Amino acid sequence: MNGYEQLRESAAWIDTSNYGEIRATGEDRARLLNAMATNDIKSLDPGEGCYSFFLNAQGRILGDAVIFNLGESLLIHTEPETRPKLQEHIEKYIIADDVTLSDETEQWATIGLEGPESAEKLKAISATLPNRDFGVALWGGGFVAKISATGAPGYRMFCPATQHSHLVDTLKTAGLEQADGEAMNIVRLEHGKPRYGVDITERYLTQETNQMHAVSFSKGCYLGQEIVERVRSRAQIHRVLTSVRVNCRVAPVPGTKLKVDGKDVAEITSAAFSPALNEVVALAYVRVEQVQAKSEMVVDNTMPIRTAYIP
Repeated sequence: MNGYEQLRESAAWIDTSNYGEIRATGEDRARLLNAMATNDIKSLDPGEGCYSFFLNAQGRILGDAVIFNLGESLLIHTEPETRPKLQEHIEKYIIADDVTLSDETEQWATIGLEGPESAEKLKAISATLPNRDFGVALWGGGFVAKISATGAPGYRMFCPATQHSHLVDTLKTAGLEQADGEAMNIVRLEHGKPRYGVDITERYLTQETNQMHAVSFSKGCYLGQEIVERVRSRAQIHRVLTSVRVNCRVAPVPGTKLKVDGKDVAEITSAAFSPALNEVVALAYVRVEQVQAKSEMVVDNTMPIRTAYIP
């Protein structure tokens, strides 16, 4: 496990070049994406971005993305596994619209720098930093965005793929260490940062994910909005994605149930042992009444009995 302490205490870099990059061009690009994404795309000024879900007609989450307004285009930055699905989904609704989608994944290299000292470390290599969450600042042949994969303070550098090795060399020369996937996963769970495909899937409704910064309730209509609005108006959710701690060193597998008085009250989606906290950190869908009560939960099918709690 490399880079764990640096992610927690200073800064470490994360190679995110396998993320999907879909560029939307054409006069109707903002209107179309606004009609398909849960957040307000039309109101983004150049240099701004937002986090958003894409839903199907039943309100289920097909994927998530950060969408950047780059002036003459919109860039959809999404998880590696969801790029083909999202591009196909959006293209189905391009009928008479002046919109063209281009898969530019192979043309971009992206590297995150995350941790409490990430801003200072980037300034030390003369990077230009955006001043707001999801904002964009031009730098070199690309740009820097204020987004984080771990939930720690962080930025992501976007550059042409041909400049990838040069950027890596620059970070190494500055004394920065790379964080591997294990370190990244532990820190994101310590911060309660969910990941699509692991903690968020088509199984869940928007409000259940507890990621309401992905939703605008004041924009116009969008695909799946009827379900989102119905849930909001009737307060009809029974579970919500929540950070959980388990007093053990071996992480329960995804799908493990947590119980109170013999009844299932939660289901773990991802978990890892945290060396800093000396216990397991996890994300789980927990029944709403249990989140409010914060009573101790028992991990199912384990000997000896382990307990879990909501911090």
